Amino acid sequence: MLQSVDVGDRSMRTHRGIAPDPLMDELSKVAQSLRGLRVLYLNATPYGGGVAELLRSMVPLLNDLALVTDWRIIHADDRFFEIAKAIHNGLQGANGGLSAKDRRTYEATSRANAEQLDGSYDVIVVHDPQPAGVRRHHGGTEAHWVWRCHIDTMDPDPEVVDFVRGYLDGYDAAVFTLDEFVLPDLPVARAVSIPPAIDPLSPKNLSLPEDLARQVLDWIGIRLDRPLITQVARFDPWKDPLGVIEAYRIVREQVPDLQLALVGSTAADDPEGWHIYEQVQAIGRKDDLVHVFSNLNGVGNVEVNAFQRLSDVVVQKSVREGFGLVVSEAMWKQTPVVAGSVGGIPLQLADGAGGFLVDDVEKCAAAIARLLADPAERDRLGELGRERVREHFLLPRLLLDELNLMKELTCS
Repeated sequence: MLQSVDVGDRSMRTHRGIAPDPLMDELSKVAQSLRGLRVLYLNATPYGGGVAELLRSMVPLLNDLALVTDWRIIHADDRFFEIAKAIHNGLQGANGGLSAKDRRTYEATSRANAEQLDGSYDVIVVHDPQPAGVRRHHGGTEAHWVWRCHIDTMDPDPEVVDFVRGYLDGYDAAVFTLDEFVLPDLPVARAVSIPPAIDPLSPKNLSLPEDLARQVLDWIGIRLDRPLITQVARFDPWKDPLGVIEAYRIVREQVPDLQLALVGSTAADDPEGWHIYEQVQAIGRKDDLVHVFSNLNGVGNVEVNAFQRLSDVVVQKSVREGFGLVVSEAMWKQTPVVAGSVGGIPLQLADGAGGFLVDDVEKCAAAIARLLADPAERDRLGELGRERVREHFLLPRLLLDELNLMKELTCS
C-alpha cells in the first residue's frame, strides 16, 4: 500500500473575504455537483517543492467541499529519483536522454508502485514524471486518470518527450501550466492549461505582523538596517542561484551594504539539489553579506514568509520555470519582484504589476538597483502585484479549475 499523507482539516469558509466572492460562489456550486467524488492525488514527495505545498492545502479543502480525497506518495530509491530528475531536465530542454538501464529502472519502479496502489477512485491525478508510469501497470480501472505536468516544456528534448509520451496512453487528460507547454501528439482525449496558485492562509503566506517578522529574521542573523534582496527557490540550476549572486555583486558596487539571502529547500526526489546547495554554501562562506538558508538549518515556511515580507526586492532569476509560485507569494505580500522572463512568470507579472522581467544578469542587476533606489516605485508595484494575485492566483481559483475538469471527465 502506498504511503498516505496526513493533511489534517481545513475549512473553505476561511477563504471568504480573501478571494473574490463571485469565484467563491462558483466554487461552492461546482463542488456541490461533485459531492462524494473519490479523488486521489499521487506524487513523489510530501515536502520540499511546489507540488507538495499545493497538495497540502488542496486535499483538506477538497475534503471540506465533500469530495473524498486522498494523497499518496510513490516508493522509490535514490537511483530512480536521479533518473526522474534527468527526465525532468530533459522536458525542460536539457540534452542527454536515458540509457536502456535507466528505462528498465523506471519501468520496474512504476510497476512496483502500481501493484501497491489500492483503493477505488473516480479520478486519479498524477503529478509530474516520477509517478507517470504507474497508470500503464495499474490494469483495468474505472477511474479517470489525469497527468499534471508542472514543468516548463516549451523546448523539450525529443527523446525524453517520446519516452514520457509512451507512458501517457490510458490517461484521460493532461494538464499543463500554459498552452505553450502542451506537448505534441499526446495520447489523451483532453490537454488543457491550468496555472497553479498560492494558498493565502498557509504558514508561508498568512498575515505576519511586522514586529514578529523582524524578530524572526533578526534571530537568524539578518540585519534589517541594511538593504536586503532574497531569492526563495530550490537549489536547482534552472533557478540560477549563481546568476543571482553575479547580479548581487554588480549591485553591491552601488550599494556596498547590500545583503543577499538565498533561501531554499532540499527534497527527497531531487538529488541534484545537494550539489547546487554545496556550491552556494561555499560562496556564502567567503562573503559575510551572502546568507544561505534551507530546511536543513531550521528555515521553514514562517521564515520564508518573513523574508518575502521584509526584503526590499525578491528575485526569481529562473532560466526555465513551470510557474514559480514564489513570484505570486512575494506579490501577495506587496514586495516587488525581479524575475526571469520564462515559463509561467510573465503570466504573473503581466500588465506592469508586481515587478520587472529580465533575461540576463546585467538586466537583473539594473532592475534590482532601480528598485532599491526608488521606494515609491516599490510601493506602487507591490500594491498592483497583490491585487493581480487576488484576482488570478489564489487557491480557490485553482480548485475551481480542477473541479471543472473533473466534472467534464466524470459527467461526459
